Amino acid sequence: MVDQARSSHRPTLEAVATRAGVSRATASRVVNGSTAVDVDKRAAVLRAVDEIGYVPNLAARSLVTQRTDSYVLVLTESAGRSFSDDTYFPSLVHGVSQQMDEAGKELVLRMVNSPRSRDHIEQSVAGRHVDGVMVASTLGADPLTRRLVRMGVPVVVNGRPPDRFPVAHVDVANADGARLAVRRLVGAGRRRVATIAGAQDVAGGIDRLAGYRAEMAESGRPPIVAFGDFGRESGGAAMDRLLADEPRLDAVFVASDLMASGALRALRRAGRRVPEDVAVIGFDDTAVARCAEPPLTTVHQPILDIGRTMARQVLRMAGGEAVEPSIVLDTELVFRESA
Repeated sequence: MVDQARSSHRPTLEAVATRAGVSRATASRVVNGSTAVDVDKRAAVLRAVDEIGYVPNLAARSLVTQRTDSYVLVLTESAGRSFSDDTYFPSLVHGVSQQMDEAGKELVLRMVNSPRSRDHIEQSVAGRHVDGVMVASTLGADPLTRRLVRMGVPVVVNGRPPDRFPVAHVDVANADGARLAVRRLVGAGRRRVATIAGAQDVAGGIDRLAGYRAEMAESGRPPIVAFGDFGRESGGAAMDRLLADEPRLDAVFVASDLMASGALRALRRAGRRVPEDVAVIGFDDTAVARCAEPPLTTVHQPILDIGRTMARQVLRMAGGEAVEPSIVLDTELVFRESA
């Protein structure tokens, strides 16, 4: 009975204001996250909230502000497959989650693996159940990003959309990173430098191949290209094809660490030593690279920072701020034993 009595007398915002010695309007601004309040008054309100156990009525707040304080991170089917085998997307989710936690916002994770799941996301956004959307990766043929943007909700995408659709996105210098890798291999005296390119319906795959081709052209060497889908098995299969077609190759730049791990296995099966016979460089700098045998020289991209930047961008957009339509983060080469 005591607990029921307490629950029927839920602390109010007026009680917070009285306890803190401020107006209700001031208390409301502090509780709703405004920083345009005197530091001492803000501290008094927060102390009062803690002392009397005030909990904001989120439903009422949403009706007034038309904000839910919820944001959705959409993982495409290709991203979802990588959860069991790679650390790129888990690290991206971690970065987004860190930033949302710091902002006091709720993060909802949704997987798109069927037309029905895509419809559910569109319905949720159309019903204004979230304040913004982040899309973890975009494929050229996927219409979801276009539809979300046209609904008027803030949208931020991981990676440049391959079809150049105008949407805010956070990317890395993929072509520059590929050029760094190839330049390293050529500079080390490798003569026949191949690449295992990633999927060509993803901007990262397109740009990394373009960087490889540009650096090979500058060095006066012919390109040697095989294609994978960013997955481990495809990397191994592509390496087998390269060895069959170009048995004298002595280096390979691989467009993802996961494909590179498959390529390393294929080289071991073929009796090729790494790096003595064939030098290998990957891309991503995930845990896969550190645990490879031998440990993988790779192009580092700041995955946590990508996630945090995506979250900051969508929060700013939801707050009515103008943001840069494209943010590109730097890459760098991390040296290990494979090259």
